[in-house]
Amino acid sequence: MQVFRLPFQDRAAHPLSGASVLQVIPDLEANATARAAIDIAAALGAAGARALIACEGGRLKGELQAKGGIFVPFPSRTKNPIAMALNTRRLAHLIAAERADIVHVRSRALAWVAYGATRLTKTPLVTSFHSGCQGSNPITKRYNSGLARGDAVLADSAYAAALAGRLHAPAESKIHVVHQGLDCRIFAPDIVTPARVQYVRRNWKVAPHEQIVLLAVQASRASGHKILIAAARLLFASGLTGVKFVLASDRKESVLDRDIDRAIVGEGLQGMMYRTSPYDLPAAYLAASLVVVPATGAAAFGEAAVQAQAMGTPVIAANVGAAPETVLAPPFVAESDRTGYLVKPGDAAELAVAIAHVLSLGASASGKLSLRARKHVETRFSTERVCAATLDTYVALRRGSE
Repeated sequence: MQVFRLPFQDRAAHPLSGASVLQVIPDLEANATARAAIDIAAALGAAGARALIACEGGRLKGELQAKGGIFVPFPSRTKNPIAMALNTRRLAHLIAAERADIVHVRSRALAWVAYGATRLTKTPLVTSFHSGCQGSNPITKRYNSGLARGDAVLADSAYAAALAGRLHAPAESKIHVVHQGLDCRIFAPDIVTPARVQYVRRNWKVAPHEQIVLLAVQASRASGHKILIAAARLLFASGLTGVKFVLASDRKESVLDRDIDRAIVGEGLQGMMYRTSPYDLPAAYLAASLVVVPATGAAAFGEAAVQAQAMGTPVIAANVGAAPETVLAPPFVAESDRTGYLVKPGDAAELAVAIAHVLSLGASASGKLSLRARKHVETRFSTERVCAATLDTYVALRRGSE
């Protein structure tokens, strides 16, 4: 069974054939970092390269190995300065033992370890720099700058690229924008059966005639849950009916989650807005009439907007960080290129107006928006495109070091 496909047929013809690439990540649990590393490992295998991932293991270890990757145990979770210094030597020995041609690191603490190890071994280093690595004080900014010190820096947006250049000026000429990938074979409306959608609606206790406004991100201080609560209050006060507001994420009972529950009750929205589990995420997006991402900070703007657009569901997002690159909307693009809607961060009234507008869209306008959104994601965010761009960076570095 083919697990990955790249735009070439002869593995031996690929410049990375026979190369060894070592990725260093915190763990192989079910998170975006681990899945991105596994996707790259599968692409490397398709190119005839040897793909190693060094970390402390996790639930996705079997998936990595099934896709041709090699797991290498490494104490990758520590942030203790002394342990990190020891890990630098340990990683240098690992690079030499495995004859790694390239090292790719994806987290801040490990970036400093990998930077030291690759300087010792004179191995090309690739770092992945994310939009959330801004930092609010000089110490944090210095810590985050480790991800901008690679011989090639893969920024997940133009916003992140500019941020990396500000944190570490020498990185500016080494930065490549490579968006976070999405598996469009999973997030595809054509493969989601009506039964899956009905199962989600039934578990959310949504009546057949009711529309769903969905917020599918984990609660944080910058996730905008309180903004959506305030917008929902305004909408119901103005006479909105037949709509349920669903806050879908892994159920937790933290102080913040309890605070959100109290805010829902305090605004009199119980029964119309509630927290629940996402169940089947692709089906959840398809069940929704609208997905909102009301983040108030760049770090909180995650992958929900891309996932929802891949499913063809209209998106309203706060204009923070890389949002204008993810959700195309005027004034950044022409109206004819719109894939969603952007609103002012923290403005509940503007969010409420946008929600009312999207819920009232006719079938023709909604259908055209859906098609543009899906094409946008497939063109810029598909896993295949992201992996191909990453491997192109590896090729350029390998050639430069020969």
